Amino acid sequence: VQLVESGGGLVQPGGSLRLSCAASGITFSDYAMRWYRQAPGKQRELVAGISSGSSGGITNYVDSVKGRFTISRDNAKNSVYLQMNSLKPDDTARYYCNSRHPREGWEYWGQGTQVAVSS
Repeated sequence: VQLVESGGGLVQPGGSLRLSCAASGITFSDYAMRWYRQAPGKQRELVAGISSGSSGGITNYVDSVKGRFTISRDNAKNSVYLQMNSLKPDDTARYYCNSRHPREGWEYWGQGTQVAVSS
């Protein structure tokens, strides 16, 4: 199983980034997908989640990103995305892709992609 994140980088406050996570080795549509982030010295935080394809792709967000971030999935491409708009310095963190099977509990992580928001 592999989850490979991409799309991170350095952006100015107010800018946008789109993170991607490509999954292999799993039946992607069966898995709920999530984006977490971890800033230096802080605990890993759940940012956004989307339910499995068979569950209708229901989304949820941490309050601090509501209205700015959008999670989406493309089951045909085995990929999940995080569109991040109106970025703030507090969004600076390493962002991780996570997959979890809702019934079996199998869970996998990517290596992360770094996002830095700074002027």
